[in-house]
Amino acid sequence: MNLILAIPMEIRLAGLFVAGLCLGSAVNLAVYRLAWHARSISPWTAPLPDAPPRRAADRAPLLGWLGLRREAGLHGGGFWIRPMLVELCCGIGLAWLYWWEVDQMALLPVPVPQAVAVLVMPVLHTQFACHAVLLTIMLAGSLIDVDERIIPDTITVPGTLIGLAAVAAWPWVLLPHWIKVMPGVVEVEFVHLTSPHAWPSALGGFPLWRPLVLGLACWWLWCFALMPRTWYARHGRLRAVGLCLARLRRERATWVIAALGAVGSLGITTVWCGGQERWIGLLSSLVGMAASGGLIWLVRVIGTAVLRREAMGFGDVTLMAMIGALLGWQACLMVFFLAPFAGLVIGVSGLILRRGSEIPYGPFLCLAAVVVLVRWQALWNWGVGVFQLGWIVPGAVLVCLVLMAGLLGLWRLLLAAFH
Repeated sequence: MNLILAIPMEIRLAGLFVAGLCLGSAVNLAVYRLAWHARSISPWTAPLPDAPPRRAADRAPLLGWLGLRREAGLHGGGFWIRPMLVELCCGIGLAWLYWWEVDQMALLPVPVPQAVAVLVMPVLHTQFACHAVLLTIMLAGSLIDVDERIIPDTITVPGTLIGLAAVAAWPWVLLPHWIKVMPGVVEVEFVHLTSPHAWPSALGGFPLWRPLVLGLACWWLWCFALMPRTWYARHGRLRAVGLCLARLRRERATWVIAALGAVGSLGITTVWCGGQERWIGLLSSLVGMAASGGLIWLVRVIGTAVLRREAMGFGDVTLMAMIGALLGWQACLMVFFLAPFAGLVIGVSGLILRRGSEIPYGPFLCLAAVVVLVRWQALWNWGVGVFQLGWIVPGAVLVCLVLMAGLLGLWRLLLAAFH
């Protein structure tokens, strides 16, 4: 850590800008590998027969897209603008995020004296690294959702596993709750499952078995959600269950996910045996994953029932689960209430201008997550009073879901009026 801090901040930011360009190139690679309509114009795939052959320089971040402008006549004049801007924004964004989180220490609730600032640098750097990975994955998922109206599991599943593993290894990557500065010592507490309340002894590690059951239940719920399932209730529920089980047995993905579940269960049990902060962090991350994904799943079920068509893809569920694994259920509840504002404005505009009713919701969830992350302390200081209400909070969420059903009914009437 001292070697990193010995490098001048300007050089660190310049290096992170270059690293961000490479991350942006990786985002474009993911998008162009998974977005079927754009494969022919990717610098990583063979060009069309009438296009010039690919050069090594075409794969260079940022500058490579300028070279691909020579294919503008084949693909359209501005096909290269968005991916080039993605890489440029990633470079600027990564450097800015480091400056914001590490140099300005903006996520911490109170200023840290310069004399002891070096003591919190390991926490700030690991938080920054995890947040950079999360934002990169969210950007790739958002762009794919815009292009294909789908968020693939190949984006969200690795992101969730990275988040869970990072929290289990170093729970202070979770968002900070409070910080205590003493002579020569800085103590940081992360936002856990019961924050802002103290961690209850009943949720401790070994030998208490109920917290382990809770963690394993959240883990297996996520694993089961990933399995290939079908539900055809036309001929009765028993027939639907039989068809669902038959497909689960037939699909190879079922057994791969089951193996993942077994390995994950072993890891969770190992952390539970160790107890202390790592178990607190991992259990908080598991509950955050399950609660956040479950909340969007309820929205999906309610929206589908009211609108009488699929209102939200399952990729949004796995996306929110990934965010909850690293940010926690409290932050994801803020994301849940912030995302509809952007979605409503853009959705109504699209309805009026293009008369289209399909809106990818994943980018709005990601945008709200960025707002919560960047403005964490202001939002947390406001939200502490709300989260102190305890079980009143989930009750209020259920009320909001009921109100949402009524709003979706009004939206359905609005769509009918325009069509």
